[in-house]
Amino acid sequence: MNTISPTAEGLLTTFGLGHWKPASGTWGSMPPVIIAGVVTAAGITNPAIRGIYDVLMVLIFVVFSAACVFWGTDAEARWKKDPGQVVADETAGQCVTLIMIPTAMLGSPMSAFLTLVGAFLLFRAFDILKPWPAGAMQNIRGGWGILLDDWVAGFMAGVVIWVVHLVM
Repeated sequence: MNTISPTAEGLLTTFGLGHWKPASGTWGSMPPVIIAGVVTAAGITNPAIRGIYDVLMVLIFVVFSAACVFWGTDAEARWKKDPGQVVADETAGQCVTLIMIPTAMLGSPMSAFLTLVGAFLLFRAFDILKPWPAGAMQNIRGGWGILLDDWVAGFMAGVVIWVVHLVM
């Protein structure tokens, strides 16, 4: 059996959330949304706070994307192709959606709450349904195959949020 270091497993499973059942991907998508909510509650309409929000989302995106790329092949050797325990891809993909949210949609507590819940639900829907081209990305082997479908799902959810923003 292939061994994965505790650090690698911690990042790949988003600190153990990948072992939570049911729906480990849903659990793995929650931390960025919770962090976004906390930062938003601190005052997202302040440009400095939006900068902190963006930096945190990019940092989370990079760290968990890197975990997938660096250790994804080892994770597949240990568990299986695109293993359910690996939720770093969901953590990173959710950040794509959250980075795309227009600041205006986070301006009031109720708007921020509804937008973040909507971002979470949209990302999960696109991640589960995997419409083209997201589903095709899973044919790629190793960490990139684990990760890319979630990036695409995150982007699709972000586009829907922008469309909603533009028509409101």
